[in-house]
Amino acid sequence: MVASRAASPSSAVIYAATLGLIGSILGGSAVAFTMMQVIDVEPSPTLGRMMLAALMGATLWNIITWRKGLPSSSTHSLVGGLVGAAAAGAGMGSISWGIEELVHGQVVGLSRIVLLLILSVAAGFIGGYVLRKVTAIVLRPANRTVTKHLLNTQWFTTGVLAFAHGSNDSQKLMGIIVLALMSANLVSTNDIPLWVRISCALVLSAGTLAGGWNIMKTLGRKIYPLRALDSLNSQITSASTLLISTIAGAPVSSAQVVTSSIMGVGAAENAKMVQWSVGKPMIVSWFLTIPASATISALILLIMNISI
Repeated sequence: MVASRAASPSSAVIYAATLGLIGSILGGSAVAFTMMQVIDVEPSPTLGRMMLAALMGATLWNIITWRKGLPSSSTHSLVGGLVGAAAAGAGMGSISWGIEELVHGQVVGLSRIVLLLILSVAAGFIGGYVLRKVTAIVLRPANRTVTKHLLNTQWFTTGVLAFAHGSNDSQKLMGIIVLALMSANLVSTNDIPLWVRISCALVLSAGTLAGGWNIMKTLGRKIYPLRALDSLNSQITSASTLLISTIAGAPVSSAQVVTSSIMGVGAAENAKMVQWSVGKPMIVSWFLTIPASATISALILLIMNISI
């Protein structure tokens, strides 16, 4: 929205934070249940320590990459932290790898998460490319006055995108928090308490307000010079991908979906102007973030167990 001048930076960030908060509260629980099914550990104090180690490991890895200027996905970090803590605390057998099921055509567990993470990025790129080609043909006879309508429409598409982002991202934390509550016998079922949902919504919204500026500049200016139609196509593609992923219970990386959609839109219009180097860190993230955050979480849990 900002890059195409549909909104000012402050109004765009406040708008996205508000719709993200609403999405966190009303976005369902499918993604949270997927996160909870990655591991199979009976509720106990050990499970509580595992969840703490998982969060600490994921957070520490995000801080390290942030300080080093390396892009990483918080989704990848959380998944890696959960796997590492479970492996160290309950053994490799406590993790639902989903490899055997994958051979028989069933996509479950960790395999399902990793596969859908990759597919969501591919969907963002292909969707952005195709939509840009189609809209260019449809709007070819239009005059310049259509630009105003394209800018106004972005208020709707950005709202849907922010809602979908809040729905997907907040549920990842909800799943881990509920596992921690179950370990302390504070809840008896895996339903998400309202106070957990509201807390995650408020924190995600506050994070958007406080830390969205640098990411906004990167996505809006450093990948491809977005105009009104480009921005709208990217928003439609990203929002659709995130909404479908959330309904399917797939925890995906919102930043990577948006990035890939912008690259797809740019490739459809002028591939030479796309900064393809931006895509390399995404691929590195797939192979590095999950094992790195898993290792850190496992070490944290071992230290915690020794100190106890």
